Amino acid sequence: MRTLYPEIEPYNTGFLKVDDVHNIYYEESGNPKGKPVLFLHGGPGAGTDSKNRRFFDPAIYHIILIDQRGAGKSTPHSSLINNTTWDLVEDIEKIRKHLQIESWVVFGGSWGSTLSLAYAETHPGNVKALILRGIFLCRKKELKWFYQEGAHFIFPDFFEKYLAPIPLEERDDLIKAYYKRLNSEDPKIRQEAAKAWASWEASTLKLRYEPKLFEEFTEDFKADAIARIECHYFTNAAFFKTDNFLLENIDKIRHIPAVIIHGRYDVICPFESAWSLHKAFPEATLEIIPDAGHSGSEVGITDALIRATDHFGNL
Repeated sequence: MRTLYPEIEPYNTGFLKVDDVHNIYYEESGNPKGKPVLFLHGGPGAGTDSKNRRFFDPAIYHIILIDQRGAGKSTPHSSLINNTTWDLVEDIEKIRKHLQIESWVVFGGSWGSTLSLAYAETHPGNVKALILRGIFLCRKKELKWFYQEGAHFIFPDFFEKYLAPIPLEERDDLIKAYYKRLNSEDPKIRQEAAKAWASWEASTLKLRYEPKLFEEFTEDFKADAIARIECHYFTNAAFFKTDNFLLENIDKIRHIPAVIIHGRYDVICPFESAWSLHKAFPEATLEIIPDAGHSGSEVGITDALIRATDHFGNL
């Protein structure tokens, strides 16, 4: 089984002002003259960390990480102003041009897979290959499954904690109820909601619960961005024109080499989403990890991701 490459540090970091509000953090590591690869984090709102660089051979790849609007080191933190999928797509283009990159491999997991598809369908000529993990198409049934009714049958104990901040009379639409609280002017209400939202996600990330990962995910600074930005995007259906937008536009990218990697027991983004993408995009290689959930750090998923990056790095 393949494991992460050794730890490396960026050789360049910076901020790119993309509009009157947002400054996007970016970093470069690996081989400056290597094959460009862009890592797109999940959430939206999760931000990047040092482990994300390690999915790529630093001798082969010019590794670019960015923190999307409101996430990680980007400023202003947790901001919902001018924060839509299409803003993020154009931010990616601005980063590409700023770094003078002609085209790149795009690597995204969870929400990162959503954004990777949206970017590729908008700018297909700039994408050499796609590595997609934990497919999330942001359809109504996916949101209902995890945030309203479905996943709670598997994790009723954790779901009770997710329900706790919401009174009974508002539980018929939990995303709506959370959105109100995550935008409250009362910092205590906002913090309680953010913690509960992030805790539900952190509790279900892996096939086996991992306390350390839970602590990282639910730290106040990170939880605020994850909860607020996710809820904002989900309330607005990811700003897509139709519920099946990404699948309806898949013909624009079927010529791009791609691999789809998904854990069989992913509760956050059920495997049906990866299967739907595979049916619409049969040219992409589908790899089902039989003993994994959602997290890219699960052994089988990490192995598959690194095999994929090595494959595309050697083409």
